[in-house]
Amino acid sequence: MPDPIQNMTESGIMLPADFKPTEERYVTAEVIQWAPDVRFKNELQTGVKVIVDKPMVEEINMKNQTINVVLDNYIIGILSEQ
Repeated sequence: MPDPIQNMTESGIMLPADFKPTEERYVTAEVIQWAPDVRFKNELQTGVKVIVDKPMVEEINMKNQTINVVLDNYIIGILSEQ
């Protein structure tokens, strides 16, 4: 049987043992580089933020460096600095 103290929040609210908080579906990412065949390459520039469908982000580990890659059709929007 699960320990009820482990399922208690800081506010004292009890949570079911199988409770999992919902994760956001979308995340923002900073553009570092893009492929020459990206459909909206004219709107991109280094450092711009994009909204991405989080489950579609591929994480690649090479030479102790992590690179996140996403196909352009999983970019939901481009954020502009105003």
